[in-house]
Amino acid sequence: MRPRAWVLVLAAVFAVLQLAAVTGRDTPDSKNYVSYALALAGAGKREAAAETVDWACAGEGAAAERAQRVDVLRFHAPSPAGRVSADCRAGELRRVERRLRAGGAQTDGHIAPFVAPRLRRIFEVRPGYPVFLVPFVTVFGVTWGVWLASVLAAGAGGVLVFLVLRTVAVPVPLALTGQALYYVLPVGTTAMRPMAEGLLLALTLTAVWGCALALTGRTRAGTALVAGALVALFTVKHSQALFLGGCLAGAAAAVALWRRRHGRGPGRAVTVIAAVSCGAVAGTLLLARLLRYPSEAESVQDLLTGHYTHPDRAHPGREFLHLEWDFWVEWLRRQLTEPLFPAALAAGAWGARRRPAFGVLLLAAAATGILTQAGHPDITIGGDRLIVLAWLLPVVGVPLLLEPLARRPAPVPAQGSPRAVGVTR
Repeated sequence: MRPRAWVLVLAAVFAVLQLAAVTGRDTPDSKNYVSYALALAGAGKREAAAETVDWACAGEGAAAERAQRVDVLRFHAPSPAGRVSADCRAGELRRVERRLRAGGAQTDGHIAPFVAPRLRRIFEVRPGYPVFLVPFVTVFGVTWGVWLASVLAAGAGGVLVFLVLRTVAVPVPLALTGQALYYVLPVGTTAMRPMAEGLLLALTLTAVWGCALALTGRTRAGTALVAGALVALFTVKHSQALFLGGCLAGAAAAVALWRRRHGRGPGRAVTVIAAVSCGAVAGTLLLARLLRYPSEAESVQDLLTGHYTHPDRAHPGREFLHLEWDFWVEWLRRQLTEPLFPAALAAGAWGARRRPAFGVLLLAAAATGILTQAGHPDITIGGDRLIVLAWLLPVVGVPLLLEPLARRPAPVPAQGSPRAVGVTR
């Protein structure tokens, strides 16, 4: 089989495995994205809310049924799916109807009023993922449309890992290993959730691929990919465009400085990557200000007030720094008890050393996961969803670490030895 066939086989196997959970992956935020997509497809507020609630509550009912089947005391009881779905639907629609009757700010924008206006505004400025969902939910309905969109985004991320590794001349088996790691590590699980993370991962990998292309001599194509990815990231989650642009600019500057200290020029590719990244940072800040996107202070208030369910804090900066310190102390304690993630990061970083310039840019892309988590130090968010971009370091770096093993020549038996005679015969 040709390499491209193996890439498609891995992606297809991953997609088939995801049939194990077509529903039940949603989070409270997922309702905002799905209703946004339905509104963009032409549905009214009540229609979008009803379809979204049906989808979310069906998943809740299915999850309750699966949990009961393995409950040691209640596995023989009747299925709770119908009751759980009905209760969920009644409660959600009641809250939505109350807000719709209130009118005013409660009904502004595209998203059905599942949450208060200030929180809803944060999702209104992220149209990229809902636009991506529109054709899927229009053609296949909400349940299968959201699932197919998630499979496509997650599958594309694995394919991009393969392309990145092949661009930096990693052997095909190890490039396929990187694709498989993307699917089996928490990256693939997070990318499958009906949230923006699947697209964030794919677009960040597109930028990394662009960096790899530029460093290997295809500067024009690489620059176009980096610029296009940063523009698209602004529509999906503008903070990621800001983080990635800033990190890539800093990494390119570090590579240029290192080369100058060793008597070399920075190179056209590094210069262009730095210029595009700096432009992305400036453009993101300017557009966010012109479009009156929620500020960093508003995001901090959202965090410290439990999504605006409590009064605003008088001194949010001081309290945020206090929480930040406590969060990372607790996060590190938990990592030490289950050190897979730190070990994977260390292995990925060690492997990235084999391609110094590219490795620095890869580290920069992975660092956006740390920045995202630092911007929202909430220990109650499970699954390492916010920090997931940091997993790109081991996904790409571990195959680089294993590269010497793949390139090691196989021993050839000496002529006249018993093994050589056996082979000759």
